[in-house]
Amino acid sequence: MAFASHYKLDNLMAVLDVNRLGQSEPAPLQHKIDIYRKRCEAFGWHTEVVDGHSVDELCKAFWQASMINGKPTMVIAKTFKGKGIEGVEDKENWHGKAIPKDEVEAVINSIKALITNEKKLVPGQPTEDAPPVCLQNIKLSAPPAYKHLEKVATRKAYGTALAKLGHDNKNVIALDGDTKNSTFSDMFKKAHPKRFIECYIAEQNMVSVAVGCCTRDRTVAFASTFATFFCRAFDQIRMAAISESNINLVGSHCGISIGEDGPSQMGLEDLALFRAIPTSTIFYPSDAVSTERAVELAANTKGICFIRTSRPETTIIYKNTEVFEVGKAKVLRKNNKDVLTVVAAGVTMREALAAAAELAEEGIYIRVIDPFTIKPIDDQTITYCTKCTKLKKIITVEDHYYEGGLGEAVTAAVALDPVIKVHRMAVSGVAFSATSAELMEKFEIDAKAIVKTVKELSEDQY
Repeated sequence: MAFASHYKLDNLMAVLDVNRLGQSEPAPLQHKIDIYRKRCEAFGWHTEVVDGHSVDELCKAFWQASMINGKPTMVIAKTFKGKGIEGVEDKENWHGKAIPKDEVEAVINSIKALITNEKKLVPGQPTEDAPPVCLQNIKLSAPPAYKHLEKVATRKAYGTALAKLGHDNKNVIALDGDTKNSTFSDMFKKAHPKRFIECYIAEQNMVSVAVGCCTRDRTVAFASTFATFFCRAFDQIRMAAISESNINLVGSHCGISIGEDGPSQMGLEDLALFRAIPTSTIFYPSDAVSTERAVELAANTKGICFIRTSRPETTIIYKNTEVFEVGKAKVLRKNNKDVLTVVAAGVTMREALAAAAELAEEGIYIRVIDPFTIKPIDDQTITYCTKCTKLKKIITVEDHYYEGGLGEAVTAAVALDPVIKVHRMAVSGVAFSATSAELMEKFEIDAKAIVKTVKELSEDQY
C-alpha cells in the first residue's frame, strides 16, 4: 500500500472485501469498517465505503475511483459470507465447505426467490487499445568486451549487461530493493531512468510488482537484490510460477565469499529455494562474460529465471565470443590423464582452476567443469567427462549450504549411474564476519581444500 501511495498510482483501484469471518474464527476487526477506512487513508489512499452486495453502490464507487487524481483508491466493501443462505449467512465453520446435497435444491430456490429484477447485466468487453509488443530475440546492444585475465565481479557484469539490454529493447525494465548500488542495477537506472522502479526494502512487494509488469507479456522485467533476501519472497515466487509468470530475479552477494558483511547477508539457501520452483531456470555464471550472456538468455527464457551473482572480483576465463546455452556446461580443463572431475561455479570456479594448476605441477590432473546453469544441469557432459577419468569420481565445490545446492543437483544428475561417486564440498554451518579468504579456508571450499580432497580421493593411484 505504501508503494502505490508513494508513486501516486491513481490508475490503481483495490477492493477490500470485509466479510467479518476468517477461516477458523472471526477476523480481528470483524466489521469495524471505520478502522479499515482510517488505516487505508493513513497509507495515503482515497477510500470508498460501500455495501458489497449492492451492484449500484459498487458501480458508483468504481466510477468515483476513476475521477481521483494523485492517489490510489480502496473500495471497502462490507459483505457477509453465505449471503442469502439461511443457516449459513455470517455463520462460522462454513469456510471451504459445500452445502449438503439434500439441501442444495432448497438453497438455490431461496436465492432465486430473492431476484426481483429479471434484467440481465452484461458487462462490456475490455478495450484492447494497447499497442502490440514483441518480446522475442532480445539481444545485448554490444557483446562482452573484457580483457584477458581482467578481474570483474559478476554482480557488476550484471549491471553492464542489463544496461546494454535496455538500449535496443524499450520493453526491458529493472526493479530493485534499495540495493542498486550493490547489485549494480543502478547502471540501468542511469541509462534508462524511466524504466527503473525502486521498490525499496520490500522484496515480497518487488516480486509481485515484477509479476504485474510482466502480465499480458508487456515487459521483460529484471528484479534484483541480495540473494538471501529472496527467501523473504518465497511465497510470491512460488505463486508467480503457479501463475506461469515470466520474471527474471537476480541475487547478488551470494555465499560466505561476501566476507565481513556477516551471515545475515550471505545467500546460502537461494539455490535450494529456486531449484524447488517448477518453472525455474538457474544461472550461476563464473565470470563477467558468462554473466552477460546469462542476462541475455534469461531475457528470452520463459518461466522464473534466477541469476546468482557474486561480490568478489573474479578473473575472466572466457573469450568475449564464447557462446552459451541453457543447460550446456563448459569443460575448462581436461587431460587424458585426469583422475577425477571437479564441478564448480562462481567464486569456487576460481578456486578449482587454481587447484588444478597446483595439482598439475605435481603430475596430478583433474577435469574442471563449469555447469553455467544449475537447473537444468548438463547431466550428459558431467557423466561423460567423469567416465573418461581414471577414478570416475566427482567433487562438487560450492559457496552454498550442502542442502539443495550444486552438489545435490550433480548427485541427482548421476544418481542412476552405479559407477560414478560424488564427493561434495560446501558450507557446513552458520558463518561469521571475516574476510572472504578466511571464510573460504575455514569452511574448506578454497583451492587448498580442493587440492587436499583430490589427493585423498586419489591416494590409491599415487
